[in-house]
Amino acid sequence: MAALFTPKTKRILKILLLIYAIIGIAGYYLQDMLLLHPKKIAQEERYNFPGVFEEINWKVDEQTSFHIVQFTVPDSLRKGVVLYFHGNQNNITRYARFAPQFTKAGYEVWMAEYPGFGKAAGKATEALMYQEAIQVYQLARKKYTPQQIIIYGKSIGTGVASYLASQRDCRNLILETPYYSIASLLRPLFGIYPLNSLLHFQFPTYQYLPAVTAPITILHGTRDGVIRYSNAQQLQPLLKKGDRFITIEGGSHNNLNDYPLMQQTLQQILQAK
Repeated sequence: MAALFTPKTKRILKILLLIYAIIGIAGYYLQDMLLLHPKKIAQEERYNFPGVFEEINWKVDEQTSFHIVQFTVPDSLRKGVVLYFHGNQNNITRYARFAPQFTKAGYEVWMAEYPGFGKAAGKATEALMYQEAIQVYQLARKKYTPQQIIIYGKSIGTGVASYLASQRDCRNLILETPYYSIASLLRPLFGIYPLNSLLHFQFPTYQYLPAVTAPITILHGTRDGVIRYSNAQQLQPLLKKGDRFITIEGGSHNNLNDYPLMQQTLQQILQAK
Protein backbone atom coordinates (compact mmCIF):
# COMPACT_ATOMS: atom_id res chain seq x y z
CA MET A 1 0.00 0.00 0.00
CA ALA A 2 2.81 2.38 0.87
CA ALA A 3 4.29 1.93 -2.57
CA LEU A 4 1.20 3.51 -4.09
CA PHE A 5 2.10 6.85 -2.52
CA THR A 6 5.62 7.38 -3.75
CA PRO A 7 6.94 10.97 -3.96
CA LYS A 8 6.18 10.93 -7.70
CA THR A 9 2.63 9.74 -7.11
CA LYS A 10 2.07 12.42 -4.50
CA ARG A 11 3.31 15.11 -6.90
CA ILE A 12 0.93 13.88 -9.60
CA LEU A 13 -1.98 13.86 -7.16
CA LYS A 14 -1.16 17.39 -6.02
CA ILE A 15 -1.03 18.58 -9.63
CA LEU A 16 -4.35 16.91 -10.42
CA LEU A 17 -5.99 18.39 -7.33
CA LEU A 18 -4.61 21.81 -8.24
CA ILE A 19 -5.99 21.55 -11.76
CA TYR A 20 -9.33 20.36 -10.37
CA ALA A 21 -9.45 23.32 -7.98
CA ILE A 22 -8.42 25.89 -10.60
CA ILE A 23 -11.01 24.72 -13.12
CA GLY A 24 -13.69 24.53 -10.43
CA ILE A 25 -12.97 28.00 -9.03
CA ALA A 26 -12.71 29.57 -12.48
CA GLY A 27 -15.92 27.91 -13.60
CA TYR A 28 -17.76 29.04 -10.48
CA TYR A 29 -16.85 32.70 -10.90
CA LEU A 30 -17.10 32.78 -14.69
CA GLN A 31 -20.26 30.68 -15.10
CA ASP A 32 -22.60 33.63 -15.60
CA MET A 33 -20.35 35.00 -18.32
CA LEU A 34 -20.18 31.59 -20.00
CA LEU A 35 -23.93 30.98 -19.84
CA LEU A 36 -25.33 34.43 -20.66
CA HIS A 37 -24.19 36.64 -23.52
CA PRO A 38 -26.19 39.87 -23.22
CA LYS A 39 -25.78 42.98 -25.33
CA LYS A 40 -26.83 46.31 -23.86
CA ILE A 41 -28.81 48.97 -25.71
CA ALA A 42 -29.10 52.61 -24.68
CA GLN A 43 -32.55 53.58 -23.42
CA GLU A 44 -32.83 56.35 -25.99
CA GLU A 45 -32.01 54.10 -28.92
CA ARG A 46 -34.95 53.40 -31.20
CA TYR A 47 -35.68 49.89 -32.40
CA ASN A 48 -36.14 49.35 -36.11
CA PHE A 49 -38.57 46.47 -35.99
CA PRO A 50 -41.19 45.84 -38.68
CA GLY A 51 -44.83 46.29 -37.76
CA VAL A 52 -46.34 48.10 -34.79
CA PHE A 53 -44.78 47.67 -31.37
CA GLU A 54 -44.64 49.31 -27.97
CA GLU A 55 -42.08 49.24 -25.17
CA ILE A 56 -42.67 48.95 -21.44
CA ASN A 57 -39.96 49.44 -18.85
CA TRP A 58 -40.39 49.23 -15.09
CA LYS A 59 -37.98 49.40 -12.19
CA VAL A 60 -37.48 46.56 -9.76
CA ASP A 61 -35.02 48.46 -7.58
CA GLU A 62 -32.33 51.10 -8.01
CA GLN A 63 -30.10 48.78 -10.04
CA THR A 64 -32.59 46.54 -11.83
CA SER A 65 -35.35 47.06 -14.37
CA PHE A 66 -37.47 44.83 -16.59
CA HIS A 67 -38.19 45.64 -20.21
CA ILE A 68 -40.62 44.12 -22.69
CA VAL A 69 -41.40 44.83 -26.33
CA GLN A 70 -45.02 44.29 -27.34
CA PHE A 71 -45.60 43.50 -31.01
CA THR A 72 -49.25 44.37 -31.50
CA VAL A 73 -52.02 43.47 -33.94
CA PRO A 74 -55.24 45.38 -34.80
CA ASP A 75 -58.06 44.94 -32.31
CA SER A 76 -60.31 43.37 -34.94
CA LEU A 77 -57.77 40.60 -35.65
CA ARG A 78 -56.43 39.95 -32.13
CA LYS A 79 -56.90 36.43 -30.81
CA GLY A 80 -54.52 36.51 -27.87
CA VAL A 81 -50.92 36.97 -26.86
CA VAL A 82 -47.69 34.97 -26.98
CA LEU A 83 -45.42 35.58 -24.01
CA TYR A 84 -42.00 34.94 -25.56
CA PHE A 85 -38.90 34.18 -23.46
CA HIS A 86 -35.82 34.27 -25.64
CA GLY A 87 -32.40 32.64 -25.56
CA ASN A 88 -29.12 33.63 -23.94
CA GLN A 89 -27.69 35.66 -26.82
CA ASN A 90 -27.67 39.38 -27.51
CA ASN A 91 -31.13 40.88 -26.81
CA ILE A 92 -34.59 41.20 -28.35
CA THR A 93 -33.13 42.46 -31.63
CA ARG A 94 -31.91 38.90 -32.27
CA TYR A 95 -35.39 37.42 -31.79
CA ALA A 96 -37.78 40.10 -33.10
CA ARG A 97 -37.73 38.46 -36.54
CA PHE A 98 -39.80 35.61 -35.12
CA ALA A 99 -42.68 37.87 -34.06
CA PRO A 100 -44.44 38.03 -37.48
CA GLN A 101 -45.18 34.30 -37.50
CA PHE A 102 -47.43 34.95 -34.51
CA THR A 103 -48.79 38.41 -35.34
CA LYS A 104 -49.88 37.21 -38.78
CA ALA A 105 -52.01 34.63 -37.00
CA GLY A 106 -53.63 37.32 -34.83
CA TYR A 107 -51.48 37.01 -31.72
CA GLU A 108 -49.62 39.81 -30.05
CA VAL A 109 -46.08 38.92 -29.07
CA TRP A 110 -44.65 40.22 -25.83
CA MET A 111 -40.91 39.61 -25.67
CA ALA A 112 -39.38 39.89 -22.23
CA GLU A 113 -35.85 41.26 -21.93
CA TYR A 114 -33.87 39.80 -19.04
CA PRO A 115 -31.96 42.14 -16.67
CA GLY A 116 -28.66 43.11 -18.25
CA PHE A 117 -29.98 42.46 -21.78
CA GLY A 118 -30.96 45.24 -24.19
CA LYS A 119 -32.65 48.08 -22.34
CA ALA A 120 -33.18 46.12 -19.11
CA ALA A 121 -30.83 47.21 -16.34
CA GLY A 122 -29.12 45.08 -13.74
CA LYS A 123 -27.81 41.53 -13.73
CA ALA A 124 -29.88 38.50 -14.58
CA THR A 125 -30.45 35.85 -11.93
CA GLU A 126 -32.73 32.85 -12.08
CA ALA A 127 -34.99 34.36 -9.43
CA LEU A 128 -35.25 37.68 -11.29
CA MET A 129 -36.04 35.94 -14.57
CA TYR A 130 -38.86 34.04 -12.86
CA GLN A 131 -40.08 37.23 -11.19
CA GLU A 132 -40.18 39.03 -14.52
CA ALA A 133 -42.08 36.17 -16.13
CA ILE A 134 -44.78 36.33 -13.44
CA GLN A 135 -45.09 40.09 -13.81
CA VAL A 136 -45.37 39.87 -17.59
CA TYR A 137 -48.11 37.27 -17.16
CA GLN A 138 -49.95 39.46 -14.64
CA LEU A 139 -49.80 42.32 -17.12
CA ALA A 140 -51.19 40.07 -19.84
CA ARG A 141 -54.05 38.97 -17.59
CA LYS A 142 -55.31 42.54 -17.46
CA LYS A 143 -56.10 42.17 -21.15
CA TYR A 144 -56.46 38.46 -21.83
CA THR A 145 -57.96 35.33 -20.31
CA PRO A 146 -55.67 32.34 -19.63
CA GLN A 147 -57.13 30.62 -22.73
CA GLN A 148 -55.82 33.50 -24.84
CA ILE A 149 -52.27 33.28 -23.49
CA ILE A 150 -49.58 31.13 -25.09
CA ILE A 151 -46.28 30.80 -23.24
CA TYR A 152 -43.27 30.29 -25.51
CA GLY A 153 -39.68 29.54 -24.55
CA LYS A 154 -36.62 29.34 -26.77
CA SER A 155 -33.34 27.76 -25.62
CA ILE A 156 -32.52 29.07 -22.13
CA GLY A 157 -35.95 30.74 -22.12
CA THR A 158 -37.59 27.29 -22.05
CA GLY A 159 -36.70 27.00 -18.37
CA VAL A 160 -38.37 30.35 -17.66
CA ALA A 161 -41.41 29.48 -19.77
CA SER A 162 -41.80 26.08 -18.09
CA TYR A 163 -41.65 27.68 -14.66
CA LEU A 164 -44.30 30.23 -15.59
CA ALA A 165 -46.62 27.62 -17.07
CA SER A 166 -46.27 25.53 -13.91
CA GLN A 167 -47.40 28.53 -11.84
CA ARG A 168 -50.08 30.09 -14.05
CA ASP A 169 -52.75 28.82 -16.43
CA CYS A 170 -52.35 29.27 -20.17
CA ARG A 171 -53.65 27.93 -23.46
CA ASN A 172 -50.40 26.26 -24.57
CA LEU A 173 -46.79 25.92 -23.56
CA ILE A 174 -44.38 25.76 -26.52
CA LEU A 175 -40.74 24.89 -25.93
CA GLU A 176 -38.19 25.30 -28.71
CA THR A 177 -34.90 23.44 -28.04
CA PRO A 178 -35.47 22.84 -24.31
CA TYR A 179 -33.22 21.06 -21.81
CA TYR A 180 -33.76 18.75 -18.85
CA SER A 181 -31.81 21.12 -16.56
CA ILE A 182 -28.65 23.21 -16.76
CA ALA A 183 -26.81 20.70 -14.59
CA SER A 184 -27.72 17.88 -16.95
CA LEU A 185 -26.26 19.84 -19.88
CA LEU A 186 -22.95 20.34 -18.10
CA ARG A 187 -22.64 16.96 -16.43
CA PRO A 188 -20.95 15.18 -19.39
CA LEU A 189 -18.10 17.73 -19.21
CA PHE A 190 -18.04 18.64 -15.53
CA GLY A 191 -19.61 15.66 -13.83
CA ILE A 192 -16.75 15.43 -11.32
CA TYR A 193 -17.98 18.67 -9.73
CA PRO A 194 -21.06 19.03 -7.44
CA LEU A 195 -22.98 20.98 -10.07
CA ASN A 196 -26.24 21.18 -8.16
CA SER A 197 -24.43 23.10 -5.42
CA LEU A 198 -22.15 25.23 -7.60
CA LEU A 199 -24.43 26.44 -10.38
CA HIS A 200 -26.05 29.87 -10.09
CA PHE A 201 -28.62 28.87 -12.71
CA GLN A 202 -30.42 25.57 -12.32
CA PHE A 203 -33.55 25.91 -14.50
CA PRO A 204 -34.88 22.45 -13.59
CA THR A 205 -37.34 22.10 -16.45
CA TYR A 206 -37.94 18.49 -15.45
CA GLN A 207 -39.43 19.68 -12.16
CA TYR A 208 -41.83 22.12 -13.79
CA LEU A 209 -43.36 20.15 -16.66
CA PRO A 210 -45.32 17.68 -14.47
CA ALA A 211 -47.13 20.66 -12.91
CA VAL A 212 -48.16 22.17 -16.27
CA THR A 213 -51.85 21.54 -16.95
CA ALA A 214 -51.89 23.21 -20.40
CA PRO A 215 -50.97 21.27 -23.56
CA ILE A 216 -47.19 21.15 -24.07
CA THR A 217 -45.42 21.09 -27.43
CA ILE A 218 -41.67 20.49 -27.59
CA LEU A 219 -39.70 21.10 -30.79
CA HIS A 220 -36.11 19.91 -31.06
CA GLY A 221 -33.64 19.18 -33.84
CA THR A 222 -31.55 16.02 -34.05
CA ARG A 223 -28.38 17.97 -34.87
CA ASP A 224 -28.57 20.52 -32.09
CA GLY A 225 -24.96 21.16 -31.03
CA VAL A 226 -25.87 23.48 -28.14
CA ILE A 227 -28.60 21.55 -26.33
CA ARG A 228 -28.28 17.91 -27.29
CA TYR A 229 -31.33 16.17 -28.67
CA SER A 230 -30.70 13.33 -26.22
CA ASN A 231 -30.90 15.80 -23.34
CA ALA A 232 -34.30 17.08 -24.46
CA GLN A 233 -35.50 13.50 -24.94
CA GLN A 234 -35.25 13.04 -21.18
CA LEU A 235 -38.32 15.28 -20.92
CA GLN A 236 -40.53 12.91 -22.92
CA PRO A 237 -41.51 10.65 -19.99
CA LEU A 238 -42.72 13.74 -18.13
CA LEU A 239 -45.27 14.68 -20.80
CA LYS A 240 -48.93 13.94 -20.20
CA LYS A 241 -51.44 12.51 -22.62
CA GLY A 242 -52.00 14.93 -25.51
CA ASP A 243 -48.60 16.65 -25.17
CA ARG A 244 -46.26 16.42 -28.15
CA PHE A 245 -42.53 15.99 -28.66
CA ILE A 246 -41.80 17.04 -32.25
CA THR A 247 -38.52 15.78 -33.69
CA ILE A 248 -37.10 17.86 -36.53
CA GLU A 249 -34.68 15.65 -38.43
CA GLY A 250 -31.45 17.48 -39.24
CA GLY A 251 -32.48 20.60 -37.35
CA SER A 252 -29.83 22.44 -35.34
CA HIS A 253 -30.15 24.92 -32.50
CA ASN A 254 -30.88 28.08 -34.47
CA ASN A 255 -32.56 26.98 -37.68
CA LEU A 256 -35.75 25.15 -36.68
CA ASN A 257 -37.88 27.93 -38.15
CA ASP A 258 -36.51 27.02 -41.58
CA TYR A 259 -38.26 23.65 -41.44
CA PRO A 260 -41.83 23.23 -42.72
CA LEU A 261 -42.62 20.88 -39.82
CA MET A 262 -41.86 23.65 -37.34
CA GLN A 263 -44.06 26.13 -39.20
CA GLN A 264 -46.88 23.62 -39.64
CA THR A 265 -46.82 22.77 -35.93
CA LEU A 266 -46.96 26.42 -34.88
CA GLN A 267 -49.77 27.18 -37.29
CA GLN A 268 -51.81 24.25 -36.00
CA ILE A 269 -51.54 25.65 -32.49
CA LEU A 270 -52.22 29.24 -33.48
CA GLN A 271 -55.18 28.44 -35.71
CA ALA A 272 -56.86 26.00 -33.35
CA LYS A 273 -60.14 27.21 -31.86
